[in-house]
Amino acid sequence: MALVRSTRRRLAVATVLVVTLGTAGLTAPAYAAPLSGGALTADATTSTDPLAYPRGSRLTGVGVTGFLTTDSSGVTTFRRYSDGSGQGYGGAVYLRSTPTTDFLVFRGAYTIAQRNLATNGSLEVAVGSLPGDAKWAGAAGDALFTTVVTESGTVLRKHVDGAPVVTVTGLPADATLVTVTPATHAHAKVTFSQSGSSKWGFLDLATGVLTPGSPGIGTHAVSATHTAWVSGSATDQGPRVFVADRATGAVQEAPVPPVPSLGNLQVGLVGDWVLYGQKGGMDFVQPSVHHAITAYNLVTGTTVKVLDHAYEFASAPDGSLYARGGLVGQGEGMYRIAAGGDDALKAELIAATGEPTEVVATASTVPPAVLDLDRANGFTFRWTLSREVSTAKLTVRHVRTGKTHTMTAALSGSTPVFSWVDDNWAEDAPNGDYTWSMTGTPANGIGPDVTAGGTFKVVRKAQPHDFNDNGSPDLLSRDSAGRLWRTDLFYRPTDARRGVNEAGTRTYLGSGWGIYDRIEAAGNLGGTPVGDLLARDKSGVLWLHQGTGTGNFAPRIQIGGGWQVYDKITSGSDLTGDGRADALATDKSGVLWLYTGTGNATKPFLPRKKLGTGWHVYNDITAVGNIAGGAAGDVVGRDKDGVLWLHLGKGDGTFAPRSRIGTGWNGFRPLIAAGDADGDGRPDLMGLGVSYQTPKLYKSTGDWRVPFRTGEAMYLQQVTANTADFVF
Repeated sequence: MALVRSTRRRLAVATVLVVTLGTAGLTAPAYAAPLSGGALTADATTSTDPLAYPRGSRLTGVGVTGFLTTDSSGVTTFRRYSDGSGQGYGGAVYLRSTPTTDFLVFRGAYTIAQRNLATNGSLEVAVGSLPGDAKWAGAAGDALFTTVVTESGTVLRKHVDGAPVVTVTGLPADATLVTVTPATHAHAKVTFSQSGSSKWGFLDLATGVLTPGSPGIGTHAVSATHTAWVSGSATDQGPRVFVADRATGAVQEAPVPPVPSLGNLQVGLVGDWVLYGQKGGMDFVQPSVHHAITAYNLVTGTTVKVLDHAYEFASAPDGSLYARGGLVGQGEGMYRIAAGGDDALKAELIAATGEPTEVVATASTVPPAVLDLDRANGFTFRWTLSREVSTAKLTVRHVRTGKTHTMTAALSGSTPVFSWVDDNWAEDAPNGDYTWSMTGTPANGIGPDVTAGGTFKVVRKAQPHDFNDNGSPDLLSRDSAGRLWRTDLFYRPTDARRGVNEAGTRTYLGSGWGIYDRIEAAGNLGGTPVGDLLARDKSGVLWLHQGTGTGNFAPRIQIGGGWQVYDKITSGSDLTGDGRADALATDKSGVLWLYTGTGNATKPFLPRKKLGTGWHVYNDITAVGNIAGGAAGDVVGRDKDGVLWLHLGKGDGTFAPRSRIGTGWNGFRPLIAAGDADGDGRPDLMGLGVSYQTPKLYKSTGDWRVPFRTGEAMYLQQVTANTADFVF
């Protein structure tokens, strides 16, 4: 009793249908004027692709040769199964059928017109609104029905083209509000009011005899063998679906989940199957177990899902059921549901709107392959989805470290937006490769989650004091026990906030660093994209600890000896204009030496080159980078009186005569070349007070005469918990 979903498709042809009646035929009345022209054929063969179904139109009838749709403006169109050709009409139009022939019925204020689509035969019946006039009652099969109020009561009359008018028997004389609708190819359903109560019966179309229906049995859906109806759709127990055998009157209940429905269920019958589900579930913004169209076999008790949702059902003359709805993987449109020879249901897409049933992205804004966070302050992901989602989440993961951020969309509905901003995620957005994935859950629960994914690479210019590769400076501190710590700082250009990432906490990097008498942030000496460390032991051997990009360092590499002759060492700035970091050192006699960088971790420097003398006047020198817009990196020196001097780099490793640029700098420990801390493209300078409180950031101006702005506090509560720490 399985459900079979056909993959056979029908050809969609964009042609126009018109009914040609000839000189003796019926012309379309004014209230049902055709909207376009063409030629009608009687060919009802099918081809391989689905027809085109008009988006947003209701399915208002299905017949032997075609189907009827009505759009939001009230235009009703009949389309052929054979080729999709169609004719539109204004006014009230109905499709009625016998097992072999389709009829269009046009209802006007004074005339009811019926058109035979096979023979072009026609029938007109006069109706009116005055007392004694015939009134419209409905249509079924090849017949029109009217009521007339006589002295004896209400009379229901049947009108068939080429036959005498027949008076229906069995209708109570005091019946009012009589309505006739199709039931089966041999019967019509008649509903009416009697003494204030709603009643119904089956009308035999051949004999004109009305048989009253059994009390307590509903007729929301009718087949040749059963009737089905819904009860209690608004109760706390949920809706209930009942089916009655027309021959025996026996009633059984379908196993509908006992949860409240968001609206009325619709029911349909196909052979031994009853189908039920929420009407128009796609338009809801809450999930419901009733959105799916479920089929229950009355004989075997088998239950299967037929469609993921349906707006409406329409019964066909051959006993099949048509539904305007959708199925994940096949899409939206009109489906024909029929029972096969093995009693299995078959759902076939007859006409498609071209819309997916599942949520899909129709447009998106995602990161480029390379995202330069020196030029962009993060990235905003955006999607336009085919329909609303209740929740949308974006997960961004850094491949190298595994750091992951999951964000909820800033906007709900069908346009989720995620702001992935570097400054807000400074600690967690290092350079390197990223993956991203977006997931959105359909608001109405129909179909799977919508997903999207991709990759991008974050790049920034390498910073001498950035050890976790996130573009912001870090402070390294060593306590008296020889343990190394890292504190990540940030500067947020968008709102000028500055301070410490990770809630102001320090990250422990390791022990054993007490063997060194000097540690210097050296910039990128070994060819990796992050800063390295130079460390000198007490015997004068120089070691290189390459940065790993995770905030810590690789095992040391010996790169030289005899460095005990130097009292000051600085590195991290390109002084020669070759794009590589160089180092400077002053010996105890005040001679300044240049070590040109090679980019080779095992031999990072060329032999030293003497640059000049007299540098003993400074108690600190810092290769701060190109702060003044010159040819290469610059150096600042602080004398014993706290005066700060600038030496502009010439680009060949030498410097111009010094310029005095400030006083009062003796309140700081050794100055720190922070790199571009504020994102303006120029390197900055940082000073940490002797009590380890609140470092200050001095942003560069690009003007060598006044190279630094007023210092800004970085809001660091305390770099260390031990006053014996050393910060560099």
